[in-house]
Amino acid sequence: MSRPPLPLDPTLRRLVSARMSRRGLLAGAGGLGLAAFLSACGTGGTGTSGATSTGAAEDVSASEKTVSWANWTLYLDYDDAAGTYPSLDAFTEKTGIDVTYSEDIDGNDTYFGKVQGQLANGQDIGQDIITLTDWMAARMIRLGYTQELDTANIPNAANLLPSLKNVDFDPGRKHSLTWQTGFAGIAWNKEAFPKGLRTVSDLWQPELKGRVEVLDEMRDTMGLLMLDNGVDVTGKWGGTEFDNALDVLQEQIANGQIRQVKGNSYKEDLISGDALAVIGWSGDITQLNFEEGDKWEFALPEAGGTLWSDNLMVPIGARHKANAEMLMDYYFDPVNAATVAAYVNYVCPVEGAREAMADIDPELVDNPLIFPDEEFLAKAHVVRTLTPDEETDFSDRFQTAIGN
Repeated sequence: MSRPPLPLDPTLRRLVSARMSRRGLLAGAGGLGLAAFLSACGTGGTGTSGATSTGAAEDVSASEKTVSWANWTLYLDYDDAAGTYPSLDAFTEKTGIDVTYSEDIDGNDTYFGKVQGQLANGQDIGQDIITLTDWMAARMIRLGYTQELDTANIPNAANLLPSLKNVDFDPGRKHSLTWQTGFAGIAWNKEAFPKGLRTVSDLWQPELKGRVEVLDEMRDTMGLLMLDNGVDVTGKWGGTEFDNALDVLQEQIANGQIRQVKGNSYKEDLISGDALAVIGWSGDITQLNFEEGDKWEFALPEAGGTLWSDNLMVPIGARHKANAEMLMDYYFDPVNAATVAAYVNYVCPVEGAREAMADIDPELVDNPLIFPDEEFLAKAHVVRTLTPDEETDFSDRFQTAIGN
């Protein structure tokens, strides 16, 4: 039975036309199959201040039609020819709100370190939306560094996958909304290393010495190392299991096998050829293949990979909260969510986006990195929630191990 196509914003049509050539980069197995698995997910500036008596900044959205958003790199649809973000252009055309978009976030810890002092004082960090991973979102909310969202301004938040609507770090989603979900696994240059990789331990092969990089996200790198050691990262592991994996990391750094430990910028070293194999993120590798040629392969290791989510939040000192909420609402429209997913190739958290994708790029409907099935999800694991003491202890030890 045929159905009428979903309406696509005219401003976005250029993006859809421009990116059709990327089809066929990934094979996929059909089916959504995400809700049950994601139920575990999440368990686990200007310097000026406009703070009111409640601690939140005064909202000047009505008089200042602008919003600023800090995000990770390669995390929004981008038109190379025009040098613009088509979906942001469409939002501005629709609402009259100008968006200042910056790829300021390279790692959760590094970004938090830059803004913590201002947030602690209730100051405006120059961003109305920030995008941080579950565990850091939990810290931000626990410390009172975020504003409570007005759901009346975000009716499309109802489209969030049911399994993501009530996470333990933000019951009822009062302070955050999921932006994208994705996988951490292993990736390698297929031309330079054609025999490929199957396990994390394969990264330690002599041919790769000095050409391996791993993520500075503790839960992803340590999660994969513990999985490789046979640890159930969703279960009751503790200091012993963490230390065993940390010993492996320290050994491979000390002997020169690991070239560097990095955030998002590991992609630059893959492009230059300085790195041949990495612990990296699924969507990054897909986008690199699209932008730079189909040179890299991404896989979840035989022992499994990790699953994570990034979240949209309004910082305590942000002065354009209503505008930020309007932008969030825009991206929780299924068509707009599917448009972004077609570019970033991460797991889309919006109900109805898979159906919308059929009209945007039908070949991505069955892409397991966007709409994974149960078989693919069975190889991905959410690292269990750490207590505040564990988070401090493990994070300190990890940072020391990587030289920070």
